[in-house]
Amino acid sequence: MSYGIDLSETRKLARTSAYMAPIIRAEAACRPDGEILGATNRFLTRDGLPWIPIAGEMHYSRVSADRWDTELAKMAAAGIDVISTYVFWNHHEEREGEWDFSGNRNVRRFVDLCARHGLYVIVRLGPFCHGEARNGGLPDWLYGKPYEVRSLDEGFLDVVRGLYSHIAEQLRGLYFKEGGPIIAAQVDNEYMASSAPWEMTAGASREWVPSGHDGARYLQRLRDIAFEEGIDPPMFTCTGWQSPVPDDMLPLWGGYAYRPWLFYDGVGAERPTEHPATDEYRYRSLQGPQTSADFDPPYNPDSRLYACCEMGGGMFNSYDYRFALPYRSVDAMTNIKLGSGCDFLGYYMFHGGTNPKGLDGFLNEGQVPKRSYDFQAPLGEFGQMRESFQRLRTLHEFVKAFGLEFAGMPVSLQDGQDRIDPSDRATLRYAVRSDGERGFVFINNFQDHVRVPSRHGERIDVTTAAGECIQFDGIGLARDENCILPFNMDLDGVRLICANLQPITVLRPQGRPFRTFVFLKPDGMDKPTFRFEGLPDITVGKADFERFTIRGTVEIICVTRKLARRMTVLDGGLAFVDDDNTLLYMDDGEWMLETRHAENGIATYPQGLLDIPRSVEPVDVDARLKRLHADRCEIILPDGMGQLLHNRRKVADILLNIEYQGDIGWLFCGDDLISDNFCNGGTWQVGLRDYADAIDAADGRLTLVITPMRRDSRVNVASSMAARLEQPGVRVSDIADVYATPVYHMTVGKQKIL
Repeated sequence: MSYGIDLSETRKLARTSAYMAPIIRAEAACRPDGEILGATNRFLTRDGLPWIPIAGEMHYSRVSADRWDTELAKMAAAGIDVISTYVFWNHHEEREGEWDFSGNRNVRRFVDLCARHGLYVIVRLGPFCHGEARNGGLPDWLYGKPYEVRSLDEGFLDVVRGLYSHIAEQLRGLYFKEGGPIIAAQVDNEYMASSAPWEMTAGASREWVPSGHDGARYLQRLRDIAFEEGIDPPMFTCTGWQSPVPDDMLPLWGGYAYRPWLFYDGVGAERPTEHPATDEYRYRSLQGPQTSADFDPPYNPDSRLYACCEMGGGMFNSYDYRFALPYRSVDAMTNIKLGSGCDFLGYYMFHGGTNPKGLDGFLNEGQVPKRSYDFQAPLGEFGQMRESFQRLRTLHEFVKAFGLEFAGMPVSLQDGQDRIDPSDRATLRYAVRSDGERGFVFINNFQDHVRVPSRHGERIDVTTAAGECIQFDGIGLARDENCILPFNMDLDGVRLICANLQPITVLRPQGRPFRTFVFLKPDGMDKPTFRFEGLPDITVGKADFERFTIRGTVEIICVTRKLARRMTVLDGGLAFVDDDNTLLYMDDGEWMLETRHAENGIATYPQGLLDIPRSVEPVDVDARLKRLHADRCEIILPDGMGQLLHNRRKVADILLNIEYQGDIGWLFCGDDLISDNFCNGGTWQVGLRDYADAIDAADGRLTLVITPMRRDSRVNVASSMAARLEQPGVRVSDIADVYATPVYHMTVGKQKIL
């Protein structure tokens, strides 16, 4: 099928205007080393050049402080350059006047480590955060106070001042203007748009934290209090969707296609029985003077860039909505956002976590697991690497290599693209970002809650502002695949008219006079072809790795999606690991390898860029299962397990894998609930490193409890998760397998200079 788009009007949509968005506080936007942050109405700038930040959410208080350093290094390896994190009030002042910034609540140490890895920071201050935390992060003791929370009531603002004062004390000296990593602070979250249950109540009344009613004045007052207490970043941000947006704040947007809250309200027939397909996977125009009709923000969309903080990097499982996240949904959303005009990427979550236990109980929201906040994120609760991590890394390399070119490029859509029905399986979904002459075609073949077919024989004609017709023919895409195709790209003096391959990055191999352009062959592409000016077309084959030169001055490398998932971009070269569960990342100037195999190899191009890591002594961990009762088992770990977990030269971690059927799984060490899981058919994984001391004290014995589910029954949890009303039926409770997987860290060494 043929599609066409005309770019003749694109030049009228200025890439940038002279207008500078007032979201940057100039007095806080210059570092001692001279680095300057700025903003136009299309994108942020660093030292005057366009910058497309890539932010990933990680909650320090939900991750063991012992893991922070390594996990931040792994996020940097994924292309993340900004860490966003909530400061949950009730994680720090659970009881009034008793503050705790120790251990995994030590926000200062966390921000310091972000700086160590070259990562900027957005601090999401609250007072209300949500994040599936108890009361959305508000302490219980606020409930009985003589003032309304999330309001301009002076009593509430006084205690918020206390919160901000304590945060400011922790963050003193860490702001951008002081040479620190903090570039932004968010006040409140989803104000006047969303809320959370008051977990203080019995639940029967369905009482919720107020969502607010004071408009932009509330956000401005919080911003003023934060500044008065010493919180001094270059930018203040706020939620974009359904919320008021002050003129001098950067609104941050998001997109979730998997929505547990659809199943929160109502009972019985009033609740949806199936999740509907959403509109998150169609292209729209989200910036500039001409935006899509269904995008109507509470500000002029031509006055500031479109930025995101909550693109769904995953989603939590709630009691009434359990699903296995399609990991390809994540980079598909990134493609959609970029193709729709987003020039600030932000994922929630990028790294999962574990809810901390409080002084008086659990600090989670009632409809979600008490401990686990894995979120099926690109990096899991214990740092497990998912397919979404690998696919995003490839896309982030593209953003870093070519973002300077397409930042601020206007979006062009064929008529009707932004109105495609989510259940439409026939129409090709695509968008163009271009300056009128050169640019990129974004194509998506993923749709949530709809099984889309693979595509073949598609064609897109792009007519430039100069009247040139560029034909992309032979387009095909596998189911759930997406891609970005270039046109009129300058490859160091060689004009690439178009290609059915996605650019990844540009290398300058040491000792060579020319650069190397690396491309991805999208899965299912009918004709992965390069079309150059004045040269015959070049169609690449099916090999995982292919290379050729053009006119003796340009080298091109093509890799398959499979190989790209295992690829790391080095300084002037590439490295390839030999396993999907292996990650090569940089830490403190040295290359490290995280793997589940005692022996691993690395191939590089050019050859010899890295030392091949030595193998380590393999560790065999036999997890024995002893059944105690119908739904209760004991897991017996080998002697000395706690000591082994403390010996990082032996193992970095040991993942306990539990495959079971039932309703809820509970894992105890002694009387401590260390993990829980809402059964969704997947393998439940628990990193044992965090519990080494407890495992030693319990002589390596864990208790596994499975709450059974009755087939064809429904559990009524409308009031609270504890109020289980279950109809009779056949009990379903079974443990299929329990086994342990060691995780090793190996030092590869510094990159060689060839």
